[in-house]
Parts: sequence; C-alpha cells; structure tokens
Amino acid sequence: MLQEVIELQDSAVSSLVAKIEGRQEITFRAPTGSGKTYMMADFMNRILSTHSDVVFLVSSLSKGDLAKQNYEKFISYSMRGEFKELNPFLINTDVSDEERLFIPDQYNVYVLPRDLYKEDSLLMRGAMTDFLQRITFNIFGSGMNKRIYVIKDECHQATRNLDSLSSTFFSKIINFSATPNLKRGQAPDVQITDEEAVNAKLIKRVEIGNEEDTVEDAIIKFEEIKKDYRNLLGVNPCLIIQISNASKAEEEINNSILPILDKAEHQELKWMIIVDSEKKKGTKDPLLRKTNDSVGEKLPIQRWKDYAKENLSTIDIIIFKMVISEGWDIPRACMLYQVRDTQSKQLDEQVMGRVRRNPRLLDFESLSEQAKELATTAWVWGIVPESQKRTYRVVLAGQMYTIPQLQIKITRLKPFDKKKDFDIESFI
Repeated sequence: MLQEVIELQDSAVSSLVAKIEGRQEITFRAPTGSGKTYMMADFMNRILSTHSDVVFLVSSLSKGDLAKQNYEKFISYSMRGEFKELNPFLINTDVSDEERLFIPDQYNVYVLPRDLYKEDSLLMRGAMTDFLQRITFNIFGSGMNKRIYVIKDECHQATRNLDSLSSTFFSKIINFSATPNLKRGQAPDVQITDEEAVNAKLIKRVEIGNEEDTVEDAIIKFEEIKKDYRNLLGVNPCLIIQISNASKAEEEINNSILPILDKAEHQELKWMIIVDSEKKKGTKDPLLRKTNDSVGEKLPIQRWKDYAKENLSTIDIIIFKMVISEGWDIPRACMLYQVRDTQSKQLDEQVMGRVRRNPRLLDFESLSEQAKELATTAWVWGIVPESQKRTYRVVLAGQMYTIPQLQIKITRLKPFDKKKDFDIESFI
C-alpha cells in the first residue's frame, strides 16, 4: 500500500484519539472508499489498548448488510493480527428463540444492526437494557462497571431508539460518515477530504459524463474500457445503474434499459437487477432479482450479492434502487449512471462513493502508469460531486454573496458616445 495512504489514515485516527479525550461526542467524516471501517477498527484498537474498562457498541445500517460486513472485517483484522485488542460480537436475532434475546458480556466490540432496535423489536423488549446494565452498573459488586463508547456508522441516518439510551448508558459517541448530517450538529471534528483521498490514490477521481448521454452511451463507454480493465488490472469492471423507486422503476427497466441490453451488440454483457425485497408488508417485489447470468440465477440472494462483488465476477452491469448506497461494497465498480433524479445530496454522495474505491489499493505501486490511471478513474453520469461544483462571488446591492452553480450570460454594452447615431444633446 502507498505510504501516502498509510500516513493519511494514521493521521486521521491519531486526531480522533486525541479529540475524544475530554469530549462527549465527536464526528469523523471520510469519503466512501477511503477505508472508513479500517480506520474505525484502528481507532477502537488504540482506545482498548489503553482503556480496559471501555466497551464499544457499533451501530450500523441493517440494509445492505453493513452490520454483518463490518463484523466480518473486524474479525479478519483481528485474525490477521493487525488489531489484536478487538474481540467482536455481532448482535442478531438468529441465535435466539422467539421470546428472548440474550447478549453475552465477554466481548469488547458489539456490532448492532440498526433495525434490531426498532420499537417493539425483540431486542427492545428488555434484552438491550439488561445487557447495558450488566456492562455499566456496579451495585454491591454486581455489574462490570465499564464505559460504553457508541460508534454510529453512517451517522446521518436517524437512531432515535438508541439515542434514548444515551444519557443513561453511553459515555461517548463517535459519529462516522461520508455525509454527516449538519442539521443534527454533526459538523466534522476530524475529516479526510475528497481531495486528500484522491491525491493519495485512496479513491478515484471522478470524470463527469455529458448531460445528454443516454444509458446506451454509458454502456458503450463501459465496453470500451472493459478489455483494458481486465488486461491491465486483472479485474472485471462493473457499471452500476441507479433507477427510481416505486412505479417508475419498472418503466425505466422495461422501456429504457432492457431493450438496450437485448440489442445484438450488447448481448454478451451479463447483468443483474436487485432492488428492495419488499414493496409493502407481506408482498414481495417482483423485481427482487432478475438476471441473464446462468450462474447467478441459481444462487441464494446473499451468495448472489457476494458473488457480484468479487473482482472476477462475470456480472458486468448491476441495476439497483437503493441497496448499493447502503453498505454493499463493490470495489470493481467503476461507472455509475443515474437514471433517477434525486433531490438528496447525501444520497448522491453515498451512491457515487460505490464507484470510487481503488480496486488495486493494496498493490497499487506494482501497476504500470496506464494501469494506475485506469484504477483511479471513475465515470459518473447524472451526479456532480460537491468538490467539483463551482461557486461564484457576486455583489448585489453592495453585499457580497457566494452563489453555487450560477449561470451567467454577459452582454457587453458600448458607451453611448460610441454609438454612431447617438446624439447626446437630444438624449439629454
């Protein structure tokens, strides 16, 4: 791995450790693909190495299996000997009966899927409170008298039920996100900027496609770079296409996307459609999964998603609604075409982050110059990164304003005395 990457991540974690002392809550912002989970593990390991009385509770999104993904990464880091202090446990309902959930207390990192602590959930029927009391209380020798540090992964998402326990049980809160919610006071105390991450080759720079480009234009561009991606990087690239929610999704798929993929010149491409598993309570979404890949269609849904992530997966195009914005990491993805028109800058940044991961980060130095350029370029249609949006300073009525994306049309006016038929005396 590049020394610049190591130094950038190490500096961010060192700042986090320093700033958490004496603070009850801090926020860390880093772009998607910059190794946020790795830095989270490093941060916890450093705290645990000097504070044996601390237990971490990592709150993660349930959609996209982010909690399970984080847990598996923490396990792998610990097993490789990178962060030896970590002893993680995934809180889930699969190991309990229908009436009771018990959380053991011999671990020091607990990964909690956000959906488990919804109102009336199995976890909220006493199991969570019982666990927190055992960890934190010390009454007549009963209880472990430990402090709980909560890490909110993707902190821009609301966690009201968990927040209600904060004043009673939690000593510190550490917010992690690529898009912190400023309205909730999550202004970054420590951050890795997009520019820093791009310069360190930690994430890709973004090349914006033309506004008039169609889905087929993106597919043609994908086919152009696919051969080089395979030959130079040893990776099968991936184009992800984001469609709208609700009724517009089927129309976009059936009228705008599948007819293109069915053309003879594109039929060699393998594609998959994966969307939310439920429309309404009790009714399955008919677009849950659809593919022209004979291998993928036979796999269970979770294995299918894991298969699509692999660098050598034969899936070329993934069509999705929301799932890729919520923790489904696909490092080989290098192109994004957004069909839907979102009004959320946070969602746009999260989705775009899925195509900005460097697929050869660990051995980047071994690549040729051409391969390095390819590995650090992402193509995006429909979204403009915040870092690339221009602002203009203008003076209105004596006040200075900074206006983003201002469209200016200039008309040059000639002085009155330069106009041939202008008579100053008549004008006066």
